[in-house]
Parts: sequence; structure tokens; C-alpha cells
Amino acid sequence: MEKPLVSTIPAPPAAAPGRIAGPTHGTPDPSGRDRYLDLLRALALIRIVAYHTFSGVAWLSLVFPSMGVMFALAGSLMARSLERPALGVLKSRARRLLLPLWVYSATVLILLLWQGWTPDQEEGRSWPEILLWFIPLGDPPYPVSVGSDAGLVDSLWAHEAGVILWYIRAYFWFMLLSPLLLAAFRRLPWITLAAPLGIMVPIAAEWVTLPDWADSGVTDFATYGSCWVLGFAHYTGMLRRIPWWIVFSAGPVIMALGFLWAAPQLEETGWDLNNIPWVEGLWALGFCAMLLRVSPSWKTLPRPLRILDRPVTLINNRAVTIYLWHTLLLSVSYAIVDRLYNNDQIAEAMPWLLESEWTLFVGIWLLLAIVFLTIGWAEDVAARRTPQLWPDR
Repeated sequence: MEKPLVSTIPAPPAAAPGRIAGPTHGTPDPSGRDRYLDLLRALALIRIVAYHTFSGVAWLSLVFPSMGVMFALAGSLMARSLERPALGVLKSRARRLLLPLWVYSATVLILLLWQGWTPDQEEGRSWPEILLWFIPLGDPPYPVSVGSDAGLVDSLWAHEAGVILWYIRAYFWFMLLSPLLLAAFRRLPWITLAAPLGIMVPIAAEWVTLPDWADSGVTDFATYGSCWVLGFAHYTGMLRRIPWWIVFSAGPVIMALGFLWAAPQLEETGWDLNNIPWVEGLWALGFCAMLLRVSPSWKTLPRPLRILDRPVTLINNRAVTIYLWHTLLLSVSYAIVDRLYNNDQIAEAMPWLLESEWTLFVGIWLLLAIVFLTIGWAEDVAARRTPQLWPDR
């Protein structure tokens, strides 16, 4: 793939006509965290893990488009950060992303090289491109399979460990482009908001064919760029200034447009919008617009949700770790269950437990807890916080 209610922030000077001023009344307090956004990020990450764990849950992309939510939240937080000088913000954001990525990438590459894989084994790839594991300007080389299914984990683990990095690459580019995007948004907000999806039209209609090196990057920008810019609209207060009934009328219409566009393909894609990028972009934009228009800016979670306070804090403090490691740990969970199943006594005593996908889901979170305790501190160091084993407060 994050805050008593709205804090009072003095209104800024009026902006020139057609331009967007800085944050307005009703936006998150820049001095603290917005617990509503924290809750949304936690839900998005849990949904991502569930999507990759359970079979037959493609409909989750309809119920809660997590990737769009993650990009919209990141866009809002990036706009808040850019109240400071852009160069310092980019250095800080890059450090917070790259250090946990380096720990993950080094681990995966050591395992790959140990199993005899090299980047030049992949068609059209070379050794220098291994740097893309550490500087995510493009998709890094990785094998579809490595080793054998008779090993500790199945041979597809490397593909799952590599393909997940598309989000890191897209986030990195959105981050680098944010100073320019925010400047454009302040001058031409509606055009900047719609432009990414506008780019998708000729791609979806197959009027243009993108070269292989640009295909995934441009497609991801066109799919989720409007969600990122929607985050700007949330932070600056533009979204809140739009009457709620307009947002809650337009949002479903945008989603329906995407749904109707996708209807002929939904059966063959298993009702998974992630397989239809331009539809995912429309659906996520309409969904996120309504979520962020509600945005109550909680300083603390409401009393009925207070029980979730520490889990939400933990998930947000380990968000990059959860995203990066969960598919690799899913492969480990499968391997553990397979070995337990090979034990006749265990298999006969509780087959219902070993056959349930809930066992895998719980297993991933248990393994993530181990990762938190061993290398999760990398996120604290990257954020220049005091390293903690279990940062749930």
C-alpha cells in the first residue's frame, strides 16, 4: 500500500482566482498525525495482505481499492511535507523509503545469488540493472522461478518477492515529481487532477503503444496519478470546500463509469479491477474522493475504535516493512503448512486447521511480528526516530 475532531487552523490569505492556497480550516493539524488517515492506511495494508493470501477474493478490489487509497494518503502527506523546502523533503522521504528497501532487497538478492541466479539470465537484462533493487527508478530484474518446489519454499517465491516492488517504484516517481505536480495543482487544480487519467485514454484505446521500458511506469502513473493529486486536494482544503453532496454524487458516477467500461471483461478477469488499470483508476478516484471528503481529522480515534489504537499505530510505524515482506512471508507460511501436513499425526489431528487459508493469513502476521522484532528498526532509523522493537504507542 493514515485525529476531539477537526483542529482549528487559521485561514491563509486568499489565493488568486483559479489557484489553490495552502492548507485551510478542516485539514489535518500539521503538528501531529491524523488518526483517520492512519486508520485508512492500516485497513489498506490489511486488505493487501488478505488479497494476496485468500483465493477467490478478487472482489476486494471493488470493496476497498487499497492501492488507490495508499497513493491518495501519500499524496496528502507529501503536500503537507512540501510546506518545507522541496530538496530537504525529497531527501527525507527518499531516506524513509530506501533504507527499509535496501534491507529487503539485500536479503532477497543474497538468496537469489545463493541459488545460482544472475540478472543476465533474464532476457534483455544485465548486471548493472541489479541497482534497480536499491534505486527504484524502474522494474528490477528477477526470475519467474528459481530453485525447485522441493526446496524450503516453492520456486515462485522470487517472482512474488520482485513483482511487489512495482508500488515502491511508482511511489518513488510520484515522490520525485511531487514538487512539480503540486506547483501545477496550485495553478490548474482540475486539469492537474484529471490529467493522469487523461493519459490513460489513448493507452486504453490502444491509440498509442508504449515501449517496454516505459509501459509499466506510465501505466501506473496514469492509473494512480489522479489519486495522488487528490491527496493534494485533501491537504489544501480544496476537497472540503466542495459541497459533500456533490462529491457523494460524482464519486459513484465516476466509479460506475469505470465499472461499465469494465463489464465486458469482468468475467474473464475474475472481477479483479487490478487487472484493468484504467478502470481501477476511475474506481479508486471516486472511492478515495468520498473517503477523503469525509476526513474528520481525528487527533485520537473515536471511543468505539479506541481498542484499535495500538494496532493502528504499529501498522503505520511498520507500513513499508509490512508491504515489502508480506508476499515473501506468505511463501514461507505455505512451506510451514506443507511440512506440517507431511506429519501424519498433525495432519490427522487438525486437517481443518492446515487446510484453512486463515492459517496462512495468521501465519503471515506472526512472521511479520518476528520481522518487526529483528529488522523493523530500519524504519525507525530511516525516519530518524529512536529505534523500537514494537512501536505501538
